[in-house]
Formats: sequence, C-alpha cells, structure tokens
Amino acid sequence: MNEELLAKLCCPVSRSPLVRVGDWLYSTDRTTRRKYPIRDGLPIMIVDDAKVCTEEEFDRIMAMNNE
Repeated sequence: MNEELLAKLCCPVSRSPLVRVGDWLYSTDRTTRRKYPIRDGLPIMIVDDAKVCTEEEFDRIMAMNNE
C-alpha cells in the first residue's frame, strides 16, 4: 500500500488519521483504539473486521509513530 493512499484514508468510526504498523492500520483516536487489517496489500476498512487494541498496545504504537 502506498503512502499516498494511506494519507487519504481515515478511521470509518472516528474519522481520525491512520498509521500503518505491519499488516495493520491503527486509528489515532484514543477513544476507539481500532485497528484495521491489511490483506493482500489492501486495507480492509470494514468496522466488523476491525479489532480494538488494548490501551497498552495503543500507547506503544502511538509512541513508535511519534519517534
């Protein structure tokens, strides 16, 4: 997935920007803490396919993104 596409995507629940870590796109919204899978190079932005990450995972991912 290219960076141009990633810049245009947002979380369908919170409308927050996303960050990519491995095969996941993480919403930057602390309230929802959703992550969306990337399968075969395609982001799956279906809310039912999303997972809610723990606060610890969210904090770790956001800290990595801010470095």
